[in-house]
Amino acid sequence: MRFALPRYLKTADSMGFRTTATLAVFFLALAAVARAQAPPQTSTQAPAPSGNKDPNSLLASATAGNAQAQFALGDYYFNARYVTLDYAQALAWYRKSAVQGFAPAQNQLGLMYEHHLGLPQDDKPAVNYYRLAANQGYALAQYHLALMLEAGRGVKRDYKQALAWYRKAADQNLSGAEEELGYFYQSGLGVKRDYTQALAWYQRSASHGNSNAENQLGFMAEEGWGQPQNYAQALSWYHQASDHGNAQAQENIGYMFQHGTGVATDYAQAMLWFVKAAAQGDGDAANQIGWMYQFGQGVAQNNARALSWYQLAAGRGNLQGKRNLEDFTTDLEESGAVQSAAAPDHDAAFLQAERWDNVQDLRHRIDAVESDALYQEDLASQLEHMDKGKTDGVSKIFTVMGQVGALKYHALAAQDRDQAARLRDQLAQIENQSQSPLADRTP
Repeated sequence: MRFALPRYLKTADSMGFRTTATLAVFFLALAAVARAQAPPQTSTQAPAPSGNKDPNSLLASATAGNAQAQFALGDYYFNARYVTLDYAQALAWYRKSAVQGFAPAQNQLGLMYEHHLGLPQDDKPAVNYYRLAANQGYALAQYHLALMLEAGRGVKRDYKQALAWYRKAADQNLSGAEEELGYFYQSGLGVKRDYTQALAWYQRSASHGNSNAENQLGFMAEEGWGQPQNYAQALSWYHQASDHGNAQAQENIGYMFQHGTGVATDYAQAMLWFVKAAAQGDGDAANQIGWMYQFGQGVAQNNARALSWYQLAAGRGNLQGKRNLEDFTTDLEESGAVQSAAAPDHDAAFLQAERWDNVQDLRHRIDAVESDALYQEDLASQLEHMDKGKTDGVSKIFTVMGQVGALKYHALAAQDRDQAARLRDQLAQIENQSQSPLADRTP
């Protein structure tokens, strides 16, 4: 597995499926054009490339020009980027493989451009690389190209083209693409809305192990879309998705217990499921925990904990968490209780959820700093070769100028690498901490 990337459309927060009680009616209306799911783990959808993952055994073949070995070697270094200092090696080997037209390497460079991993963030070259690999029939690249078309990133938004590429990937049993086709039929994007087709695609995707599709089948059963409303079936699908690690499904189970939807209201069960989901980065769950502490649902009313959970949800980009944080802070200010609520009151569940955020933040910062270091080295290399094609006299002048400028960029790159090393040490300390039994450790 190489990637667990964020989605830019249709995340749980973007459609606000689970909300506080005061806005439930409003958000149920929004749910008609949105989905209840966690960001899909796109990396798990790709067929694993063959080849030995031992770098020593790969090196000879990769050096001799074997594109697949070059890609596998790039994968080795990429997967180890939060542990080792060989970040640049991943990009170098991916490039060598991609130049030979190896589709998985082209797709990987697209991901690196899209997500600022060793390359400048730039959607256009990302789309170009995805298209090169997609035109060779590589299913994961077809899926990524469709995502870009759907979101209008690096290319004009085009739902029909996105649908066509999803179909190509789905024809190769790529479960993420099958799940997307279900969403397109559910929402009427580029095609007439058809819940029967949506269910069929979600079921096919779920049969291939896609937990997002399982979660979505639960949502459709809960809402009665394309079938009679069936809370027991919804809960069954949510549990199946949860067993596969889907945080949004865990949050959905918590919501059903919180509101007595198809089950007896049970705040203790609701809190248990919200804590599981929050420990995996789910912003909706963090928001719901804040709500339960604010209003004393199954727990003692606690302004400090409510404020902390709302802040955590807002920090994860959860729109409802941001609104609740603003409204709750205003209420506290008006009542004169804001200072006492600001005092930290963190239990094990909060610390576990916060640890997840810290790990993700450090990984993001390592990627960004390493990308900056590679950029500085590229600038230095350009300056060191700026005398190419000049006459002897001019060449000497440009050589001196280039060497002076290159020294500056080499120094900046070294500073970035030192910072990345410090961040790796911080990450290792957090990841080596004993894990709370409240939730499983997430990748």
